[in-house]
Amino acid sequence: MVDALAFLIRVARPADSDAVTALLVASYSRLLAASYDSDLLGRTLSHMTRANPTLLTSGTYYVAEREPGNLVGCGGWTTARPGSGEFIEGEAHIRHFATHPEWVRRGVGTSLLARCSCDARSLGVRKLHCFSTLNAEPFYRASGFGAVRPIDVPMGPGLTLLSVAMSCKLT
Repeated sequence: MVDALAFLIRVARPADSDAVTALLVASYSRLLAASYDSDLLGRTLSHMTRANPTLLTSGTYYVAEREPGNLVGCGGWTTARPGSGEFIEGEAHIRHFATHPEWVRRGVGTSLLARCSCDARSLGVRKLHCFSTLNAEPFYRASGFGAVRPIDVPMGPGLTLLSVAMSCKLT
């Protein structure tokens, strides 16, 4: 169910940094606990719950806002591959998605992903990639992504998070 009247999707701004960080902390600390060991999360959360300034200024990172400053979701896309900066023409990468735990299954993630797909398609992107956490894999599958392979995503010195590399053709 999409609770479309309850939130608005807009382009993120640098001023959203604190609110995005708070959302990432709330989301990842609660939702990832179902799929990952608490010790691993304790060591990796600080690396994955900070708003990325580059994404906030990209024009392709969005927030779902209930009211000014009250974020219920975030996520975006870039043509640069996370971690390497590599570009492949016609391809893009879903980046730093999160939904507030109290807003899961209310259409927030689906709306953000639809915005990303629509905007990317309009700029010539034909294929999207993502590194999905284990618990988000069903969401991405339901959105048309297929698993490519398991991947260890670097989180910091000596730290990785088992994830799933996924992709989706845009039509």
